[in-house]
Amino acid sequence: MNLGRRRSLAKNAGVTLVEMLIVVAIVGLIASISFPSVASGLESLRLTSATDSIVGLLNGALNRAERRQEAIEVAVSIQDNALSLTSSEPGFTRKLSMPDGVKIVAVWPKLPEEDDQPRRFLLLPGSTVPRLGVEIANRKGARRIVRVNPMTGVPDIERVEAQ
Repeated sequence: MNLGRRRSLAKNAGVTLVEMLIVVAIVGLIASISFPSVASGLESLRLTSATDSIVGLLNGALNRAERRQEAIEVAVSIQDNALSLTSSEPGFTRKLSMPDGVKIVAVWPKLPEEDDQPRRFLLLPGSTVPRLGVEIANRKGARRIVRVNPMTGVPDIERVEAQ
């Protein structure tokens, strides 16, 4: 190959500024299109995680009441956006705060007059499990209700349709 031909090939190698700007614009467009679906997925993941945490907390409370024969108080605070457990055993407390973007919207069964005080339920060893449900929602409006089935004593998750 002659020297002149090598120099012309070397001049044509590389990327121009216009080509680089086009590539950056395309990448930015793809990122902006996919961001809402990623954000929605994160909201759904937070709601699922919070639901599973509530189920775990209630399962732990029910197991502790039956296996250790201890009275357990379950307190659900809409104001604090948290659930807590206390026991007749000194020093036993557990608290579950909802993750960012997930809010406790109702405690079931609903009372005729709701106030800002936490709703309290008592789990007694050997007794019937009280009707208890916690309704949570994320920023997108998706809702779940975690209910304790009074017949089986097992928490169930119910999806609530958007209103």
